[in-house]
Amino acid sequence: MDELDQVQETVRPSTHKKCSYCGQSKPLAEFLRRTGRRSGPGSRRGACKDCRKLRASAAEPSGPAARVSTGKARTTLEQALPVITAPAPVTPEVSAKGEIILRPTRKGFIWMRGLTDKGRRWHQEIELALANLLVKEGMAVVVNRHTIRRLYSNKSFRQYILARDHHTCYFCGEYGDTIDHKLPRAKGGHTTPVNCVCACNSCNQSKADQDIESFMNL
Repeated sequence: MDELDQVQETVRPSTHKKCSYCGQSKPLAEFLRRTGRRSGPGSRRGACKDCRKLRASAAEPSGPAARVSTGKARTTLEQALPVITAPAPVTPEVSAKGEIILRPTRKGFIWMRGLTDKGRRWHQEIELALANLLVKEGMAVVVNRHTIRRLYSNKSFRQYILARDHHTCYFCGEYGDTIDHKLPRAKGGHTTPVNCVCACNSCNQSKADQDIESFMNL
């Protein structure tokens, strides 16, 4: 066989198709053509004619006598179709303290989900190190080995920090109604209960992106 024959052999359309139900390879004539805009000239449905007849006979009609025949048809269908077993559940890895150990997904990320201020659900992909830090500092909890759930929305987190610190500024002791980060976000800090404190507007503006040590020593 020369080079041209090999190319023609590779591009030659297949004359058989594997049934999605019985798993047998049958001629294309045993499968119905697909219809619709996305269907091609040679596209066929997944079930062969025999399996489609079995499925149609297993449909439950009305009436007591029909129910008896339906039961027999279903038994025949179950014998003809392959048995598909569900995969065994994966047990998440647990640390010595009984905590679930987070593992990245195939894409290398951890799923984080939560609620907006209006109660709508959201989710995003974050890195494993950030997910562990959020769980460690009380901003999220572990749902499963690939997912964490953020405990606060933006509004509820602000209310929580102000109520926790009794509306008292962490830096000067006066009345505070804003939130500031001990380690600024510009330097790697995150919005967690451990890193956030109540602050008055004056201290919040004066501190800006300074470290807490350098600001307190001014």
